[in-house]
Amino acid sequence: MPIKSRAVVIPKRNTIEIRTVQVNEPKAGDVLIKTAFTSISAGTERMLLDGRLPQPQLLFPVVPGYETVGQVVQVGSKAPKELLGQWVYIGGARCFRGVNAAWGGQSEYITAEHERVVPLGSLDPATGVLLALAATALHGIKIGQIRRSDRVLVLGQGIVGQLAARLAKYAGAQHVAVADRVAVRLQASQADQVIDVTRESLDEAIGEAKVDVLIEATGSMGALSGALPLLANHGRVVLLGYYDHINIPYAPVFMREAQILVAREWEFGPDGDLPRVRDLLANGDLKVDGLLTHHVPLDRIQAAYRLALEDPACLKVVVTWPQNGTDAA
Repeated sequence: MPIKSRAVVIPKRNTIEIRTVQVNEPKAGDVLIKTAFTSISAGTERMLLDGRLPQPQLLFPVVPGYETVGQVVQVGSKAPKELLGQWVYIGGARCFRGVNAAWGGQSEYITAEHERVVPLGSLDPATGVLLALAATALHGIKIGQIRRSDRVLVLGQGIVGQLAARLAKYAGAQHVAVADRVAVRLQASQADQVIDVTRESLDEAIGEAKVDVLIEATGSMGALSGALPLLANHGRVVLLGYYDHINIPYAPVFMREAQILVAREWEFGPDGDLPRVRDLLANGDLKVDGLLTHHVPLDRIQAAYRLALEDPACLKVVVTWPQNGTDAA
């Protein structure tokens, strides 16, 4: 029998509802997760709401989300029994009847293959909602092949840019600069150089010391285009956003023989980016104090989306799901 579950559902463009949906029972190799915390992607979920994601994600009605933390409440006959009761991260699942998933994480219950869950161990459960974007940032740093002599510039200090700057420094970059136009975001930044582009230009701030790695985390082709002349010869450009189109001037890329590198998301598996970044968070190598800026209960989900998509002071909103009739705090 299917399991009844409350879920965030987008039935059409620019509409968010809480509905009761049907979730498939776990198969032999699956686990059933009861959700405690979710978050909202300001990039992909904005495009989903706007109706700009490609098929098959854009098939309304749809359950969004890929940043979910909960406890395993049931394990299939072939799933590891030690998972029962553990706090885990899950990046959504296609476990629903009569509703699409893109990516299915905003649901009270989620059924997923046990190989896809990431046990959180000693990590604070609410912090676990950062795993998806932290793993994306880590994957981008790996693709950018950060070296100890590198000078790195991160465009944008939203949550992905914040994490990328920290991870670039952890990877050994000689100098990490960050740039944004929102003062409250820059106040949370951890970098060697913090640039408020409303007060000084990137050219003035960077000066003659060109950058070896340019990390684009704004989602704006205009921001990237303006920064390309700051690249050193043979520089690398890492795209950490999600874009409708890539549209940049060719001349500065050509003159510097630059590489354009795309970070899709993360590498899966027991040695992949998700467990790696979990361990970095748990042991304090990746510090994220102050990045979970807002906590909102599920019954105010529309307000949570407005915060995530419209308030520049919101780096990351945590949606708390009711547990035994009360909100998990």
